[in-house]
Amino acid sequence: MAHPALHQHVRHRGRSAPPRRGRRSDWRNKGKRPLRFLRSYVSPLGWTVLGFAVVCGVAFSFVRWHELLAMCVVASVMMVIAIGLSLGNTGFSAALSVPSRHLTVGDVVPVDVSIKNPGKTPTTHARGDLSLGAMHESFSIPALAPKQEKHTSVEFTTISRAVLPVGPLRIRKGDPFGLIRHEKTLASRINVYIHPKIARLQSLDAGIQRDLEGQPSGDIVDDDLDFYGLREYQPGDDMRNVHWLSTAKSGKLMIRQYEATRKTTTALSIGVNPHDYVDAAEFELAVSVYASIGVQCVLQERQLHVLVDDEHDSPKNAMGFLDSCSAILPDAEEDPNLSVAALRHCPDASLYCFVVGGMKNVEVIKRMVMPLPKSATCLVLCTDMGAQRSIRRFDDFVLATIGELDDLPMVMGVLA
Repeated sequence: MAHPALHQHVRHRGRSAPPRRGRRSDWRNKGKRPLRFLRSYVSPLGWTVLGFAVVCGVAFSFVRWHELLAMCVVASVMMVIAIGLSLGNTGFSAALSVPSRHLTVGDVVPVDVSIKNPGKTPTTHARGDLSLGAMHESFSIPALAPKQEKHTSVEFTTISRAVLPVGPLRIRKGDPFGLIRHEKTLASRINVYIHPKIARLQSLDAGIQRDLEGQPSGDIVDDDLDFYGLREYQPGDDMRNVHWLSTAKSGKLMIRQYEATRKTTTALSIGVNPHDYVDAAEFELAVSVYASIGVQCVLQERQLHVLVDDEHDSPKNAMGFLDSCSAILPDAEEDPNLSVAALRHCPDASLYCFVVGGMKNVEVIKRMVMPLPKSATCLVLCTDMGAQRSIRRFDDFVLATIGELDDLPMVMGVLA
């Protein structure tokens, strides 16, 4: 209630003397414009040279040392030359484009830079500066005639997983001394998603049979919901499964067969505490393992809940999921008990899968999985660079050691 009262009070004071306050504001704004202009064009070095020229000129008027006069003249001439070299029309327009914004580590990506002179007068030559993450790529822009357009290609190789900002593109015009610089942004930034490497997996078969919302598994059984075909009667078959119409036609008892359906609600988590990993390479291996399992679940249209630190999502397509994997970063503040978040966001999952680092102690893992429901399957994938792949079965969970990404399909094939 205090804000409306304050607002009314300010308006009342404004009515008492609007002309005087308005004129003062106009004069202040007009006085600041030249300063903003000078600050945007004159570099700190330029201000230093200009101040040096003024000091030398003032000092010469008192002491009459010709050396001071010479330095004043040289500094002044440098400023005049710098201003002359910085003049010219830089009314460019520009656009950035990449063939794809979804890449994989190791891809070579060309960035097409399109620069155009939309005006009616020729432009001067300038320098282009394109930001590629923390790096900068500089290139020359020639003088362009009216409506002329120039295309420049800048290539870079993706060396690590990241959400890489490409751009903005800045146009710079100035002098070789760096005294005067004219810079403006022409093209805004675009994000390129560099995905982790993934391993192609076979079908993940862990699940609960006989679920109306399940997916066909390929296994043929005698009692389920998805009809597959018929076979001849064998002793011990349930007579309720006899298909009497086919029996009457063939003269033999025919039994219905079904394809087993399974529904797997998967809760997939990755530990991002850097203290659980030997180095950055092991952390990247964990991200690749996490991404590989998540992509396979999405491709099989399995219900998936993914958890990274405090963030939770239910991805519906593989590309969006891989984009989120590009943004995974280490976090030393992470809750070490990954099952707490998994149970909070997905308490009824049939498969809990945790990807952890090689520094995660087995006893810590045992305590971590204790709160999980006994009816669910728990799989812990431990990444340990260079280690021999192995599988250890405990009462409450299965612990698999992954030494390299190629181990994952074989390990998951055994667990299936």
